[in-house]
Amino acid sequence: MTLRRFTQADVDNLAVLHGHPSVMRRIDNGRPVPRAVVEQQQLPHILREYGELSVGLGCFAATERSIGNFLGWLSLRPATSVGLDGGTELGYRMLPSVWGLGYATEGAQALVHHAFTELGVDRIVATTMTVNTASRRVMEKAGLSLIRTFFEQWPEPVEGAEHGDVEYVVTRETWARQHDHE
Repeated sequence: MTLRRFTQADVDNLAVLHGHPSVMRRIDNGRPVPRAVVEQQQLPHILREYGELSVGLGCFAATERSIGNFLGWLSLRPATSVGLDGGTELGYRMLPSVWGLGYATEGAQALVHHAFTELGVDRIVATTMTVNTASRRVMEKAGLSLIRTFFEQWPEPVEGAEHGDVEYVVTRETWARQHDHE
């Protein structure tokens, strides 16, 4: 897998990803995002962030290495998700056709490594719904550990929200200890 910056030419890829009901069922309001919103708001925001955030941070398109098929995205950004208190947030969304194939884990591990070895990040955080076991496995395989379950009031609760959300964290110090043998 290759991670690269998004370009305006990725509008179709992002619209398919964010428009997929299975991808979005546990994100925001649980509904697919209309193409117009992707085109007019979400992709421009991603592109704008490259100039606003520190080098190496942002949202990156994940593509299959040999033929370049779009797989989804992974991100490293200052933590702003509801319920998080600082740190650099790891995020990811993959097309259902590649779920379970290890791409999210591969990308998450690469971004965590990059954050700690190249960017000087001290703490990486991630959050998901408690019921999202696949996403939780990715976080764990990337070296993050569960630190808490929390409950937020959502304007439009989605299925499973009654079980709360979870926060995972890894510090540079802990990550370095985990990787001393490599």
